[in-house]
Amino acid sequence: MEVQEQLKQTDAERQKTVAEFKQLHQFLEEQERLLLAQLEELDKEIVKSRDEYLAKLSEEISSLGELISEMEEKCREPTSEFLQDIRSTLNRCEREKFQDPGVFASGFKRRIWESLLTSSFLESVMKQFKDTLSAGQHLNEAMVTLNPDTAHPILILSEDQKSVRCGDTQQNLPDNPERFDSYSFVLGCEGFTSGQHCWEMELEGKWAVGVVRESVRRKGRIAHNPEQGIWGVVLNKGAYSAFTDPITPLSLRKPPTRIRVYLDYAGGQVAFFDADHEVPIFTFPPASFSGERIHPWFWAGEGSQLRLCPRDTKSSIPLAPCEMGSSSP
Repeated sequence: MEVQEQLKQTDAERQKTVAEFKQLHQFLEEQERLLLAQLEELDKEIVKSRDEYLAKLSEEISSLGELISEMEEKCREPTSEFLQDIRSTLNRCEREKFQDPGVFASGFKRRIWESLLTSSFLESVMKQFKDTLSAGQHLNEAMVTLNPDTAHPILILSEDQKSVRCGDTQQNLPDNPERFDSYSFVLGCEGFTSGQHCWEMELEGKWAVGVVRESVRRKGRIAHNPEQGIWGVVLNKGAYSAFTDPITPLSLRKPPTRIRVYLDYAGGQVAFFDADHEVPIFTFPPASFSGERIHPWFWAGEGSQLRLCPRDTKSSIPLAPCEMGSSSP
């Protein structure tokens, strides 16, 4: 049954991908037709204005030729007659205003420049689109390590900073600004501002895992939800929940002992998977991280232990989460 469900998910993702690329093709074709039509219209206007300008220029050249001929004839007249008619001839010269070729060209320079700007913009957008699409197809398995400067004093981290357990008494540690003082939280050293990332951990006892904004409150009590900068799932008092507002209860078929966290920064997506049984657990609605650094986040309850581990390469869980509801299947 799980295999059939996974096949349904991949088929749904395939259909969604085809539909989205079809819409993208249609949009690009419409934009191409629009831009080419604008350029064609500009070509027609330039040719029309050129022809009108050449016709006007031809008339002016002809008029100038007549004026030159008239002046030459005047020069052959006796001086008395020449002086009598010269004023009217000079007045005609003053009235003749020959158009500067630059006047013709200037009206189109701006529109051609705007077309060049559009082409440059399209080139930039296309490069960004290709880079984003390529990056989106690459899922980075994050090598997460725990940050001791953020760990609550009751937490005990391993030497390799790959595991954490809840101790019996609080340690005497510096109360630095990064350290949580009210909850047994610890963050990953790594912070993300782009890309797609995943990491897995083995869980024992009471736990919570997910991601937080770097600006999440470290001192005092805090609500656990995205509005406060926390995206996570939790097992506490035998119940599984997602940290939404209000909390979303999760009904899981089998208790997970190994969870995979998936972060798509650009897409604003945080999702969780049962890595042992290869099923999705929960996907948060898309969020806007607004350029802020996002860190892996962990909570170890009393008598609990969490250990970061490499992703199971034999797992058939998709690299990126399929479209699914906010609750488990």
